Amino acid sequence: MDSRLARALDATNLARRLRAECRGDVLFDRAARGRYATDASIYQVFPIGIVVPRDEADAKAALAVAREQGVPLLPRGAGSSQCGQTVGEALVIDHSKALNAIGQLDLDALTISVQPGVVLDRLNRYLQPHGLWFPVDVSTSAQATIGGMAGNNSCGSRSIEYGNMVHNVLGIDAILADGSEVTFGTLESMPRTGHTGRLVEELAAIGARERDEIARTFPRVLRRVGGYNLDVFNPQSVRPYTADGSVNLAHLLVGSEGTLAYFARLKLKLAPLPRNTVLGVVNFPSFYRAMEVARHIVELKPTAVELVDRTMIDLARANPAFQPIIERALVAEPEAILLVEFAGADADVQKARLAQLFELMGDLGLPGSVVAIAEPAAQRALWEVRKAGLNIMMSMKGDGKPVSFIEDCAVPLEHLADYTARLTEIFRKHGTQGTWYAHASVGTLHVRPILDMRRDGAAKMRAIAEEASAMVREYKGAYSGEHGDGLCRGEWVAWQFGPTIGNAFAEIKALFDPDNRMNPGKIVSPPKMDDATLFRFGPGYRRATLVPRLDWSTWDVDRDPVTGRETAPGTGGDDSGGLAKAVEMCNNNGHCRKFDAGTMCPSYRVTRDEQHTTRGRANTLRLALSGQLGDEDLSGEAVHAALELCVSCKGCKRECPTGVDMARLKIEALAAYRARHRLSLGEWVVAFLPRYAPYVASMRTFANLGERAPGAGALLQWFLGFSPRRRLPRWQGDYLRGVASRTPADGATREVVLFIDTFTNYFAVESARAARRVLEAAGYRVHLNAVARGRPLCCGRTFLSAGLVDAAK
Repeated sequence: MDSRLARALDATNLARRLRAECRGDVLFDRAARGRYATDASIYQVFPIGIVVPRDEADAKAALAVAREQGVPLLPRGAGSSQCGQTVGEALVIDHSKALNAIGQLDLDALTISVQPGVVLDRLNRYLQPHGLWFPVDVSTSAQATIGGMAGNNSCGSRSIEYGNMVHNVLGIDAILADGSEVTFGTLESMPRTGHTGRLVEELAAIGARERDEIARTFPRVLRRVGGYNLDVFNPQSVRPYTADGSVNLAHLLVGSEGTLAYFARLKLKLAPLPRNTVLGVVNFPSFYRAMEVARHIVELKPTAVELVDRTMIDLARANPAFQPIIERALVAEPEAILLVEFAGADADVQKARLAQLFELMGDLGLPGSVVAIAEPAAQRALWEVRKAGLNIMMSMKGDGKPVSFIEDCAVPLEHLADYTARLTEIFRKHGTQGTWYAHASVGTLHVRPILDMRRDGAAKMRAIAEEASAMVREYKGAYSGEHGDGLCRGEWVAWQFGPTIGNAFAEIKALFDPDNRMNPGKIVSPPKMDDATLFRFGPGYRRATLVPRLDWSTWDVDRDPVTGRETAPGTGGDDSGGLAKAVEMCNNNGHCRKFDAGTMCPSYRVTRDEQHTTRGRANTLRLALSGQLGDEDLSGEAVHAALELCVSCKGCKRECPTGVDMARLKIEALAAYRARHRLSLGEWVVAFLPRYAPYVASMRTFANLGERAPGAGALLQWFLGFSPRRRLPRWQGDYLRGVASRTPADGATREVVLFIDTFTNYFAVESARAARRVLEAAGYRVHLNAVARGRPLCCGRTFLSAGLVDAAK
């Protein structure tokens, strides 16, 4: 039997079994698998299938079925990993939709128990009334799940004060590969008999055997997240894992990237919310000077020291939402700024520390370089700019993108300036540049050289990685300092720790997962980072050749990786006229999964399905435009289903840091769909409303009979395919018929055009009258979009909602 056919039959049988055992969603179609094939990294690997469990029992049932059939497993939260930890040829268990319960809060012990799908921002909103928070404040807090953060050993901007996840997780209720359920915590609390007892005994034996090798090879920096935390048995972190020096085996699981166990619940350590914060923004004439001064600033005991470089400053200035915020923090034209935060219970103490910062900068020859920001709202706004750093950086157009592979190397602060200067020279040697930002306080700066992975990006990535790693070793730093190993840095684990510790990691993996089913290929026996078969945009990536209905040429550009200059619109070589490049602006950061006060994305907020995120829709479009959905193209049912619930609110265009405009993309996709599929009656009624509305409005008494005749309205809605839970609008007349411009009584000459759309004109007449009265009372001569003969001017929105681009024109 053909191997592909055998795999298909196995997947079919697996899907059938999972649907019989699980009440949640079981997804095995090509489009759904494609949406889970990527995360925020450069990689793409189609999973076998996806289970979105409805509850913990569902998750256990899926784990049991996978175990019985020998299927690899991959736990997944928000899918925002930057190194490919959450992609693989496995059965994905997506715990982000329903496994999000917040459990017992102990106000005396300052602890809380949560399920893995709890989002960090939601947890902190729950804790805020109690004056508490979970302080591992990652920049993706609006979408990052606690389970994913623990799997990655995430850090955050304030790790200098609070530590990493490993310092803030107290216990993990885990399900092992053999189905056994074990609570991992302090060594004293672990069972010493049975299977768990043997596991604990063997782990302790490995730790004792490798005690000296741990001391020799583990970097002594706070930001070290590579490999397994075997140093729980001989701590090497500059911040102790436990206050009393005891061993907690939950810390061994933190950072294991789903390779050792499935996390069912996590017990977290909480911290009091700081009551007073002040922020000083230090402006520097050169990037090197900022890096040189960082270690002196850290001596003032700040809670955070975060870098924003000149490229980031310019990109923030170009974003209307961020421009006024970043301008307030600048003195003249700095090449870099450091955001220095002081926080604590006593306001006077924090103000004194800020004064010390001013004094320090003067002593270092930089008087007048500090901008003080005391207002909490202004501080939050500036931190949002910093948190959006990666995504702002990824908003660059063109095929060359900032690529994550050395973006979180950690070096001791005394070497930070030299490390960054030398790495910048390496970038220049390879014809690129990097944008720097993030955690100057702990020697971990995020830098991503701009590479085109479709052309020579992989070769340059390998060369830069090898030179950078040599420097990290020279400075006794950590090659993986925050974002984990995954597919990107897995091969560097053995390089970092040497063969002895590498073998110890393999022993640990075998103890937990002897059949290698838990997220295989991560940390132990990983692939090469530059394996082109794993790239989302590899050398064989091809875009569809088509003539789009809308103008996408603005996106069809190339960008010089050194100068940053873009070519003219329409010169980027996109055979789809820029459409595919517009879709590819989505970098899969998952910000569209947020539930904050913004808008993006309303349909996802209702369904909580990946398909209905802006990211999910962009991935579906990308797969269709690159021929990865089999016979389905832009006009196919997979694209149509993904876009069906998009309400075209433009929330993504405003709030997505890379500016993905899904409302516009939906018009293009609908136009392709409409070329092959006729309008339904209900779709025709909505689309052609501007054409027939004048006639129906003239007979509105008859048209509104459905309101009074019992059952008539419901029958009409059924006939048109409209939901019975919605009321049909009431025809109110034709406001624009016969109206004319009037001059205000005071003779003012100011003029304004008031555009009355079709729905307002026929269904909300009083709103139109009121708007005109207000403008005229303000002294304006109001012009309306009425015409002497024929129908009023129309925006074409109803036609566009059906993909009828020509009719809209």
